[in-house]
Amino acid sequence: MNILVCDDDREIVEAIRIYLENEGYTVLKASDGLEALQIIESQPVHLIIMDIMMPHMDGLRATIKIREEASIPVIMLSAKAEDTDKIMGLNMGADDYMTKPFNPLELIARVKSQLRRYTTLGSLEFRDSVYQTGGLVIDDESKQVTVDGEEVRLTPVQYKILRLLTANAGRVFSIDQIYAKVWQEDAYGADNTVAVHIRRIREKIEINPKEPKYLKVVWGIGYKVEKL
Repeated sequence: MNILVCDDDREIVEAIRIYLENEGYTVLKASDGLEALQIIESQPVHLIIMDIMMPHMDGLRATIKIREEASIPVIMLSAKAEDTDKIMGLNMGADDYMTKPFNPLELIARVKSQLRRYTTLGSLEFRDSVYQTGGLVIDDESKQVTVDGEEVRLTPVQYKILRLLTANAGRVFSIDQIYAKVWQEDAYGADNTVAVHIRRIREKIEINPKEPKYLKVVWGIGYKVEKL
């Protein structure tokens, strides 16, 4: 797996590289947020270790940009230990946060934890650019959704929910799993939020939303898109 280490301190990058490569990971290096974005666009990245304070583009702004397109796990590094900085980083889309100086073995443990979660619920589920079940087609490059050849217009959140379920047609996702994947945060009070979006998606893609062909509820468990 490819891990991108983004920090303007070359000594820190080199130290992290040694530990990660000893664990068998391939390490990509960037010195600021702009360089990190360029690397992500050019090759697969499965996890990012991102410093906050960097020239040109800091880690917070880079993470916001990354979250617009991808759900790659981000472990944020900072010399600041205040809770407000940690909360800000997590609110911007980071999955974890470590304060410098840190124990490299703890960092490796957190990397492994995030990768386990990522391969279970993360973007590795999206291996293609076009997903289809029956007459429902999602073109992930153009972000276009069609049902029986007719274009359906969805909001960004609705699109992400439908893409997640269609890319994994037949698999049931709990409300908490959907919320964590799409909103990139813990699912506190997520039930009603997810249900509202599911209802609106059904209104747009189903001929009869009360008897859905595609987007179905599995009572007591969650939702799925039927594999047709």
